[in-house]
Amino acid sequence: MYRTIQQSLLARIQAILLAKYDISLAQLAVEQPPSIALGELALPVAFELAKRLRKAPRAIAQELATELSADLSALPGVASIEVAGAGYLNIRLHRTATVLEIAQDKHADIGGPGFRLIEHTSINPNKAAHIGHLRNAILGDTFQRLLRPDTFKRGYQVGVQNYIDNTGVQVADVVVGLVHLEGKTLATTLELLTELASTNTRIDYYCWDLYARVSQWYTEVSQPAEELARRKQIRLDTLHALETGGNDTATIADLISTAVLRRHLETMERLSIQYDFLPRESEILTLHFWDAARTLMLEKGVLYLETAGKNKGCYVMRRAGTDGQEEGTDVPDEDAKVIVRSNGTVTYVGKDIAYHLWKFGLLPGKDFGYSKFHEYPTHTCWISTAIPSGPQPPTFGHADAIYNVIDSRQNDPQNNVVAALRGMGYTEAADRYTHFSYEMVALTPRCALDLGYPISEEDQKRSYIEVSGRKGFGVKADDLLDRLIAAAKSEVDTRHPEIDAPERLTIATQIAVGALRYFMLRFTRNTVIAFDFKDALSFEGETGPYVQYAIVRAANIFRKANTTPEESLAAIPTLDLSSFFDNEHGSDLWETWLLSSKLTLVIEQCLATSEPAYLAKYAFQLAQQFNNFYHRHHILNETDPTRKAILLATAAAAQREMTRALGYLGIEAPPVM
Repeated sequence: MYRTIQQSLLARIQAILLAKYDISLAQLAVEQPPSIALGELALPVAFELAKRLRKAPRAIAQELATELSADLSALPGVASIEVAGAGYLNIRLHRTATVLEIAQDKHADIGGPGFRLIEHTSINPNKAAHIGHLRNAILGDTFQRLLRPDTFKRGYQVGVQNYIDNTGVQVADVVVGLVHLEGKTLATTLELLTELASTNTRIDYYCWDLYARVSQWYTEVSQPAEELARRKQIRLDTLHALETGGNDTATIADLISTAVLRRHLETMERLSIQYDFLPRESEILTLHFWDAARTLMLEKGVLYLETAGKNKGCYVMRRAGTDGQEEGTDVPDEDAKVIVRSNGTVTYVGKDIAYHLWKFGLLPGKDFGYSKFHEYPTHTCWISTAIPSGPQPPTFGHADAIYNVIDSRQNDPQNNVVAALRGMGYTEAADRYTHFSYEMVALTPRCALDLGYPISEEDQKRSYIEVSGRKGFGVKADDLLDRLIAAAKSEVDTRHPEIDAPERLTIATQIAVGALRYFMLRFTRNTVIAFDFKDALSFEGETGPYVQYAIVRAANIFRKANTTPEESLAAIPTLDLSSFFDNEHGSDLWETWLLSSKLTLVIEQCLATSEPAYLAKYAFQLAQQFNNFYHRHHILNETDPTRKAILLATAAAAQREMTRALGYLGIEAPPVM
């Protein structure tokens, strides 16, 4: 409701600016006064106009206030407009009227036309998912929840993709380990997969250890240089065999990567993370996406053959953020981005440009074949194939906007994909291409010790310790979740022994998933996270369990009062609200309602900035506000029937929005804590 009022107010101000001053502002800033006593909104627009109009900000603010106040009926929910300080416009809302609207769940809509494509997770299918992958997947899943249509908002059409690099060097390394360290053939690899399945041994865990072993094998210091060079060549030959396809080495890679991929989907489903499409690099190669992209880039003049300098014989493009070679000279651009190496192999960026041209529907005549891979309760997850689909295949290209959840270390490749789009003249596509970057996840020294890793005294003094898959130092995602569930279950078992064991496990899982997802979301994306079990599971402070506990606390109120949140909100229109809200004594109740009304505003902020942390912060602040309200008012002991009804409705409004906010964060509210 807050956003609805804000939208109508800003639209009215824009109309006044155009009619009175012939001025149109692209954006109008909206702030919140430092105290609720000063109003609910503050606009510094007069300061923005002072130079252009050559007037004092306060004089401009007074003119605007007069215009706005002349017809308050055009501003539903606004009670008065005042000039404050040196030129602020302070807006006071009509409290009782706004409470009535909030109780009826009236709010501004979010959404519109167009297809939004979100790519996230994108784990190399060579080992188990680890804690760093979880930040990527949770960020992407939360963002698609904010975009997708639901009963609260119109939303946007959304497609969620998980890119599978099944022909890359990491998969090649596992194949090298199987073939050259363990002596496996295609036949014995099939036997291995059967044996692992029959003994309930996880293929992704098996590959985790194998990947660490082969990484050490490449650099074994006890070996002579000739032997290390031979091992490096084995790696390159294996990678080439994977990219070429049609051989036993590529078949082994496909078997292993597909088995690991299935485990990844199972891991992510534990966190309620699902996908629509799994595009694989093998099909990008087989279906010759790059050939089509190369032709297009040459036609557009973006790609050119370098004839001199260190990149001689390579096809290159100007690197993002540089001027390239000087016009009219023969001096080569030494900083140009290599797209095709002199030996004819395509770089990662080249394949990525082709892939993103397809995403935007800009790759002429190219699409994947599609095959059903996994069934979720609500939809099918498809995987790419080289075989054309049936008469009505799905399609996941032709996006109107793209969000790539990829860590900040990939800034340069991402920038070069955008530069390629701009260079080809696809400026609108480039503008709608968002690199949803984030920083790494590390461990606190305490967490590393809890996991049994030997930590030096020097490392124990550090704020965090980086993980490394190549060294085998890290936290597997499933192990992490298992540890969190076990810790939560111990607490639930102690607090609620009367509940059946299966239900206690369900509750513990809800708490553990809530703790993990909230911990990954509470920090802004450009912040390095140092994960810690105890911090994540705490019932105090800015955590998922803290918000869950506030919702449970509200549910207990309604259970003891023998009513429901819905009944309490439905009673609001029958109550005399003015004596409780339209005075300074009702400010604490009003603040709870006001904060409860800001969910759509926060969602819009998250979408505009690609920053889900704002929603996590909002959920925590609302839980804090509710807990303060709960401790200040003894609802169940209230003897005044009207006041008790208003207090119950206040709790209901807060509970409804806390539950919604957690839902968008991918977190459930358990029945008890």
